[in-house]
Amino acid sequence: MHKIVILAPHGVIPFDLSLACEVFSRVRVPGMQRPYEVIVCGESLSVAAALFDLHTRWNLSHAKGAHTLIVPGISDIEEPVSSAILATIQSAANEGARIASICTGAFILAATGLLDGRRATTHWMYAEALGKRFPKLSVDPNVLFVDHGNLLTSAGAAAGLDLCLHLVRRDYGSAVAADAAKAAVMSLERIGGQAQFIVHPAPTSSLALQPVLKWIETQLHRALTVDSIASYAALSRRTLNRRFLEQTGTSPLHWIRNARVRRAQHLLETSALSIEQVAQATGFGSGTSLRHWFNMHVGTSPQHYRNQFRHA
Repeated sequence: MHKIVILAPHGVIPFDLSLACEVFSRVRVPGMQRPYEVIVCGESLSVAAALFDLHTRWNLSHAKGAHTLIVPGISDIEEPVSSAILATIQSAANEGARIASICTGAFILAATGLLDGRRATTHWMYAEALGKRFPKLSVDPNVLFVDHGNLLTSAGAAAGLDLCLHLVRRDYGSAVAADAAKAAVMSLERIGGQAQFIVHPAPTSSLALQPVLKWIETQLHRALTVDSIASYAALSRRTLNRRFLEQTGTSPLHWIRNARVRRAQHLLETSALSIEQVAQATGFGSGTSLRHWFNMHVGTSPQHYRNQFRHA
């Protein structure tokens, strides 16, 4: 069982802490009763959170043996980080644990020195402050998260969900991550930075475009154009583009490409189709085109992805 430890320092942002609890505790893997053991380790048994106090069941000594250590954000970045929290993180790193910070948790992680010489991110509002305080970091405020293998940082708010779902995908594959995304009601496409690494299910919200998006998912094998989608939606091309940008944050063609990559991931994991067959089934047309866009969005080749995640 994969042990997830979520730290609760004084001043912790409850949203950051609870989103990690919710994502990992709700993961379902066929044939596994508990994919993750999730525990919250407080700096003390009573933690002064941003707006209220938290009472934790475990103290920092229970963080030993963690496979993944989550460092949530803190409400006051000027407040000194306790030596006990820093020692817990450093000890976990020395034991080979994967460590991920959410939002301003990057300030805590950076204070350990583990991020020195690395690229990192945090909430865009605090990116400049992070760079000034820790000049050995390369702070990128324009991405949702940064993955260095065993060290990860995320931007603020919902980007923490992207990071947690990314970790689930790394551990158990995109189908399991998609299921976890549904449980977290995380369904919209995220664009920019490494958002494309996250696997999202087809949108299930009450967006006005919902019927159109569902129709597109059934037509990915076809040569879809903006005009054909506008015709189905009974909208002008201009109105369709505007509504896509408003409701999904991206253009119709970009959304289609992301959907095709998602479908390709699913087929690579669950079928014995050749790369060419997957390309035809997802509307990429050729293995060459599939390899190009798959590498652009996922950061690896279709064959390497299949070798890594087929077992899931």
